[in-house]
Amino acid sequence: MKLLSSLPVVAAIFMMASCQNGKTTNTTTAMSPDNPFAAASKLPFQTADFSKIKNSDFKPAMEEGMKQQLDEVQKIADNTEAPTFENTLVAMEKSGQLLRRVSGVFGLLTSANTNPDLQKLQEEEAPKLAATSDAIYLNSKLFKRVEAIYNQRTTLKLDAESLRLVEYYYQKFELAGAKLNDADKDALKKLNGEEASLAAKFNNQLLAAAKAGAVVVADKAELAGLTDGEIDAAAKAAKEAKMDGKFMISLQNTTQQPALQSLSNRATRQKLFDASWNRAEKKDSNDTRATISRIAQIRAKKAKLIGYDSYAALTLQDQMAKTPKAVTDFLDKLIPAATAKAKAEAADIQALIDKQKGGFQLAPYDWNFYSEQVRKAKYDIDESQIKPYFLLDSVLKNGVFFAATQLYGITFKERKDIPTYQADVRVFEVFDKDGTSMALFYCDYFKRDNKNGGAWMDNMVGQSKLLGTKPVIYNV
Repeated sequence: MKLLSSLPVVAAIFMMASCQNGKTTNTTTAMSPDNPFAAASKLPFQTADFSKIKNSDFKPAMEEGMKQQLDEVQKIADNTEAPTFENTLVAMEKSGQLLRRVSGVFGLLTSANTNPDLQKLQEEEAPKLAATSDAIYLNSKLFKRVEAIYNQRTTLKLDAESLRLVEYYYQKFELAGAKLNDADKDALKKLNGEEASLAAKFNNQLLAAAKAGAVVVADKAELAGLTDGEIDAAAKAAKEAKMDGKFMISLQNTTQQPALQSLSNRATRQKLFDASWNRAEKKDSNDTRATISRIAQIRAKKAKLIGYDSYAALTLQDQMAKTPKAVTDFLDKLIPAATAKAKAEAADIQALIDKQKGGFQLAPYDWNFYSEQVRKAKYDIDESQIKPYFLLDSVLKNGVFFAATQLYGITFKERKDIPTYQADVRVFEVFDKDGTSMALFYCDYFKRDNKNGGAWMDNMVGQSKLLGTKPVIYNV
């Protein structure tokens, strides 16, 4: 039987709970029949209709989704028939469709286009999501059924995909603590709830810290080296922050901010680097250090409870490396070569600084600015001349899409008739080489203060041969 969905909903719940924050509450909100999540969307590929979705739709849909998921899973656990692949694992794959729908959209918006209402909802629903995950993975009756199928797996004549599903579920239950005694399960539930709260707190703190850490200067001369367009953007950002006449450089995700490559004013470079480096270490409400420390303690306790020496050992069980030693061995081989290369580059940069009679030792905030000059001198590469070839639309269509067509025969057509969650988000329909419609692909590539840093992809709708759904993917 071919049935693997891209991510079973119980795993989605666990992942979602692990990045939420909250306080437990027993209140529930009834879901209206006209809630946009109550039934599968009628848009192509069942994608979310953002023209109809309101912040207030999420809470009732999530809570009803959790209730339905738990009811469905408990029926599987209480089934008096002998456990089979069909009545246990296939049934689990079919469960939780409402929660799957709302979680896909909620996860996207809270990471890429959040707002105070959604952040508050994260805090409120997190312990409930964590408890839902625990109610599934720590359900003794359910695990006994999964374990029975796992023990019989070699005699069930399953195809490779179905056999993998059996192994996946068994390992997922095992790593979640299904084999623990009741007392240890209770302890684990408390740790899971606290970790869920702290993980979301960390995300919210980091987002707020990046927004608050923007560098503001009053004199245009402090932005020497930036293009007229970049200076205009800084002026516009300051104006939007009600600081007319000044200039604001917003922080991106990384420590090495893009403007560090161009800023010729060393004091501004240092100011920007320090603001980025220390954004979440200012002893204010956005300081993440205590949060991170407590999360580490919780994870260490969880690992010990489940029977592993460290959290790394626990989480690597379903990864390629398998063991912390394998990771350490790999890094031990990588680090000497990487540091030697960095030292050589630092020497080249320092030589250039000295040649220019700079009179200072290379600092982290100098690296990007001078390494660009070194590249130009050594290799005759001028990134300012290359940049026009890397305009977003050109990279997307003439680079990524072109390569995908050449390699796989797939093609892309922009869909401007499908509502998006933000004005500059674009949607493309993907077609197979025979013209068959395959998927939707959302592109979200511009910085916003309500958008997490980094780069990632996920699905709003997962591909499932069992449920007959095709993927709706977003790349942020």
